[in-house]
Amino acid sequence: MKIITFDVGGTAIKFGMVDENFEMIFSEEFPTNEFEDTDNMVMYAMESKLREYEGQYDAIGISTAGQVDFENGMIHDGVGNIPNYNHSDLRGTFEKIFNVPVAVDNDVNCAAIGEAHFGAARGAKDFLCLTYGTGVGGCIYINGDVYRGSKFAAGEFGHMATHKDGRPCTCGRIGCYEAYSACRVFTKAVSDRMGKKMSGREIFKEENLKNPIVIEEMDKWEDEIALGLRNLCYIFNPSLIVLGGGIMSEILLLGHIRHKVNMQLEPNYKHVKIEKAQLGNKAGMLGAAWLANERLKTWNK
Repeated sequence: MKIITFDVGGTAIKFGMVDENFEMIFSEEFPTNEFEDTDNMVMYAMESKLREYEGQYDAIGISTAGQVDFENGMIHDGVGNIPNYNHSDLRGTFEKIFNVPVAVDNDVNCAAIGEAHFGAARGAKDFLCLTYGTGVGGCIYINGDVYRGSKFAAGEFGHMATHKDGRPCTCGRIGCYEAYSACRVFTKAVSDRMGKKMSGREIFKEENLKNPIVIEEMDKWEDEIALGLRNLCYIFNPSLIVLGGGIMSEILLLGHIRHKVNMQLEPNYKHVKIEKAQLGNKAGMLGAAWLANERLKTWNK
């Protein structure tokens, strides 16, 4: 058994193949806009890769940005930064062309599934997963499966309101959690005050961590992250929260967040473990491959 798997983002598309043990046979990455001269560049890019390896795989798994109609394998909404991608019928199109089962889900759901089976949440039946990057994504994992909601859009933690009359968000509303806690918010705040553009990786260099500006902005950003996590702890009373996004690999940051959340919780909530994701940029691909394998089990050509 081999599964072709994709992880579609606004900037890049990750692509690979896994074997029956979910070991990655190979993986690569290419720009999302590589085929920007086509009507639907993402669909064209994926079809090109699938044709290149046609006959070598038994199923297709797709982890993608946006809100996904999981039952039908279609993009519902939420990917305005990828032209003509909303409402794409990924499952219907690729199952018809390649005659193999296709599973499609939101990227954070796929990342959580990957972490549940192969990473930081292995063995956990219930946990929350949040990813911090350009925005904040979320997933609710209950009784060994993703809770997707009535319209497959549950877990949009980035758009819970944490500040009345707060900052504008990219969603068009104000006061959203991600308008304060997304990684881009932190790096922009530091960059603006330092007078030069700085990435998260640069900010966490040892010499910069001694800078009073960095210390101050990091403290404010950590407070915002902890505020949202506190709210989620009181709503879900989870035993585990997994935090993803490249910046969460910073041990210093994770330690600060754990402390700040713990200080805001009553005794019945303090048992929650806050862990960093373990699978890095392969989480979404592995989660999508897992879903594709589940669909393969019930596939009738």
